[in-house]
Amino acid sequence: MPQVLEFKLPDLGEGLTEAEIVRWLVEVGDVVAIDQPVVEVETAKAMVEVPCPYGGVVTARFGAEGAELPVGAPLLTVAVGSTAGELSAAGAAEAESSGNVLVGYGTGAPAARRRRVRPEALSGAGSVTVPAAEPAPVAFAGAIPAAVPGEEPGPVAVISPLVRKLARQHDLDLRQLTGSGPDGLILRSDVESAIRAAASATAEPAPVSAVPASVSASSPASMAPSAGRQAAGERIPLRGVRGAVAEKLARSRREIPDATCWVDADATELMAARAAMNGAGGPAAGPKVSVLALLARICTAALARFPELNSTVDLDAREIVRLRDVHLGFAAQTDRGLVVPVVRNAQDRNAESIGAEIGRLTEAARTGKLTPADLSGGTFTLNNYGVFGVDGSTPIINHPEAAMLGVGRIVAKPWVHQGELAVRQVVQLSLTFDHRVCDGGTAGGFLRYVADCVEQPALLLRTL
Repeated sequence: MPQVLEFKLPDLGEGLTEAEIVRWLVEVGDVVAIDQPVVEVETAKAMVEVPCPYGGVVTARFGAEGAELPVGAPLLTVAVGSTAGELSAAGAAEAESSGNVLVGYGTGAPAARRRRVRPEALSGAGSVTVPAAEPAPVAFAGAIPAAVPGEEPGPVAVISPLVRKLARQHDLDLRQLTGSGPDGLILRSDVESAIRAAASATAEPAPVSAVPASVSASSPASMAPSAGRQAAGERIPLRGVRGAVAEKLARSRREIPDATCWVDADATELMAARAAMNGAGGPAAGPKVSVLALLARICTAALARFPELNSTVDLDAREIVRLRDVHLGFAAQTDRGLVVPVVRNAQDRNAESIGAEIGRLTEAARTGKLTPADLSGGTFTLNNYGVFGVDGSTPIINHPEAAMLGVGRIVAKPWVHQGELAVRQVVQLSLTFDHRVCDGGTAGGFLRYVADCVEQPALLLRTL
């Protein structure tokens, strides 16, 4: 007789507590192999495919596409063990468990071709019945008590503990809400709408005398939004990657007393050195070295001289933690928003190695295949906003790091070179730093060293 096992949303690491279902990869009745990806979810860090540690027949799925689930919520149930004739011998052999639940830690077993088992084949097995339709998500215990005194609280159609916490913070009775999710599931957007509605209801209306008597009811002025009322417009939820970026940037501004210094540098020699490196090996020399890779290599050399900027601040201990390894992040704009992939142990890599890793991570970002590990643990960030055609910016530090180097476009400009006016390739470099970890002298020294290496790449070789 088959055994039904429940697969719950695993802990995807790095403190993530919830994920949004983007796309189901299996349907009820499908036969799945051990560690076969069954659902694609978006966390606050990345889009990932979640493999199921069980092999067998999918008997139920929980959560529609677009729904947010907390870690530990049920994703699907799988009937494992031999079943009636629809399961082949191969399928029955797959009906076991790998015990792996973390993304990226599968057994390496190849994904099996999807097979559908008819519901009647399983219903004859005794204790398992494949539902004809996808069941509604299960409401968790711990619902918000009713606001009416003396009334016994009942279960609420809400899954996410974050939704319940948000309702508690605003004294909102979830039982008074009608959820917009599947089967009335209350989503975070429902709670936020109720909070906005309550705020609008308590807002003080505009004085009547503020509207001239000569304005008729059909005039454009009378059609303007009234005080305390939200103007119409598109609403974009701050969740997933966009929400994570918003929170990180806001936290950086709240916690870090940052300062910015900048300098213009003559990048003509750097561009010539790059051209020489890429032309030295001929067509079969492999991938070209990018300007970003060269700048990243310069940054690692500068951080070796000014380690104060490769650090973080431990507020609880009131300590500055200087970090030994340089995990270099670089800002990358994707269709899903801004992400910062991380090149691990950049201090041990040359320009070619850094460039190859940047290329791999950039491609993963473009295709949405970055993992949470690819986006975590950075110690210093390089932001090349010059690709957008702008000269300068004041970067916001990627919390909890201590500094970020911004690079503008490299463009031909008049420049005094060896005492004469000439047309040179000029770039603006901006360093935003945490003033708690160092003073302006250290930050200026770092930036000046970077600029010197840009202007005279041979300096980097002499100081290695």
